Amino acid sequence: MSEGSVRAAAAVAAGGEPWRKAGLAGAAIGVVAAGAAAGVAIERLTVGRGMRKKARLVLDSAGSYGALRGTPGTAVADDGTELYYEVDEPDRDGGPAQRRRRLFGRRTPAVTVVFSHGYCLSQDSWHFQRAALRGVVRCVYWDQRSHGRSGRGVSQAEGREPVSIDQLGRDLKAVLDAAVPKGPVVLAGHSMGGMTVMALAAHYPEYVRERVRAVAFVGTSSGKMSEVSYGLPVLGVNAVRRVLPGVLRVMGQRAELVERGRRATADLFAGLIKRYSFASKDVDPGVARFAERLIESTPIDVVAEFYPAFAGHDKAEALARLTGLPVLVLAGDHDMITPSEHSEAIAALLPEAELVLVPDAGHLVMMEHPELVTDRLADLLVRAGAVRAGVNVGDYGSSSTGPSAEHGG
Repeated sequence: MSEGSVRAAAAVAAGGEPWRKAGLAGAAIGVVAAGAAAGVAIERLTVGRGMRKKARLVLDSAGSYGALRGTPGTAVADDGTELYYEVDEPDRDGGPAQRRRRLFGRRTPAVTVVFSHGYCLSQDSWHFQRAALRGVVRCVYWDQRSHGRSGRGVSQAEGREPVSIDQLGRDLKAVLDAAVPKGPVVLAGHSMGGMTVMALAAHYPEYVRERVRAVAFVGTSSGKMSEVSYGLPVLGVNAVRRVLPGVLRVMGQRAELVERGRRATADLFAGLIKRYSFASKDVDPGVARFAERLIESTPIDVVAEFYPAFAGHDKAEALARLTGLPVLVLAGDHDMITPSEHSEAIAALLPEAELVLVPDAGHLVMMEHPELVTDRLADLLVRAGAVRAGVNVGDYGSSSTGPSAEHGG
């Protein structure tokens, strides 16, 4: 038995009934980890722990992913939570952006593109799109409450109310009011960020009608998240659904202990993250490590706090608020977190939307196939009047061989 296993067993014994339940839940969750764990086990036979640790350090020091920064700002949510955002302004003085300006043509500086990130990520998950659009059009990137550089959710920390997608929609409105007080906006959301945009549309239809010029939904869902199988057989997913909410509550209550265990099993979690984030076999190891860092940086109590919000998410009716707007609906065809069928359902409710299914792509499609995603976003910006036609986005950090997208809708 490993030292980590001994510590875990001792924790279960010391913790009493809640930890016995957590142990049972862990067994069920083990079904999810089986494929990744097998890969990790094989790796351990050939690569020592010290070498793996050294490789991670090298990747961290060599990679610049997530290093782009803009002008910082802070919005305040309706419960007092401080929401951190950054603004990238258009380049008015030439310089490094001149080549991109030639690719994009003259831009309309009045339009601001606002990017909302997904669960357990941060604004840095848009790194490649940020690099491509930098200096070309005004962009705002923000961290959802309790994620990235934003403050811990005040209502949640004080135990007043749980996180909800509706709250995230109100948070986005606070960011828009602070960072984009006037002028047209384009909204882009990945996963939970797309749900956040839907909540904004549900609660602020006048704002959408008056200010929003286009919307991009990337790897997201309008509802029925409780039906997602995560690539598991029926028996496994049913077991996980029964026990996961309870075990997450227990883990959130013992966050310090769980974080120690999380660090001790870093290799297993890295395998899980790669399995559920990407589908390509040739993803750049630096990009895979970047995704790992983003997810690892989300505290376990925040992971536990946000998870229940997805079961109640249902914003299909809110999509009607976007009728008549240019809309991009894009997903990886091997996404096991928000399967591509959910994007097809969104497109079915918005018949004029452009539906793009990216072959050989998983949940973090904007990091896995960045050029393709940026291309489609650039076309959306043309339709929204943010940049002129003839946009041709170049190579801004390929992380795998680029596939051809399948278009529908």
